[in-house]
Amino acid sequence: QLQLVESGGGLVQPGGSLRLSCAASGFSLDYRHIGWFRQAPGKEREGVSCVSSSGGRTTYAESVKGRFTISRDNAKNTVYLQMNSLKPEDTAIYYCAAKERTFSSGTYPGCPSMGYWYDYWGQGTQVTVSS
Repeated sequence: QLQLVESGGGLVQPGGSLRLSCAASGFSLDYRHIGWFRQAPGKEREGVSCVSSSGGRTTYAESVKGRFTISRDNAKNTVYLQMNSLKPEDTAIYYCAAKERTFSSGTYPGCPSMGYWYDYWGQGTQVTVSS
């Protein structure tokens, strides 16, 4: 069974920080692109961040630039999203997604932010920013 499991969400006050984790089970994240997405009530799913298979390329939504950082630890088969200076508008369910196709380093240096490009999805973790 191929699974992605998000963790690290919770309730935090504005200005606080959280670190989300995306752990893979049943397959390796090596050479796979990973994206973070979020969906708030009444809104469409939006791309938050992406990291390329090599870790050399990252993208961020304009609303989170300077506050969020994506990283990966292939030894732990895990991708992280460090979220600082959280705002109430960051409240959403956060999902991680992985591309099934693998790319060796340098063969696909881009980092797509479109959800349809990814194949594996986690069940999400709730992030609530409120005082």
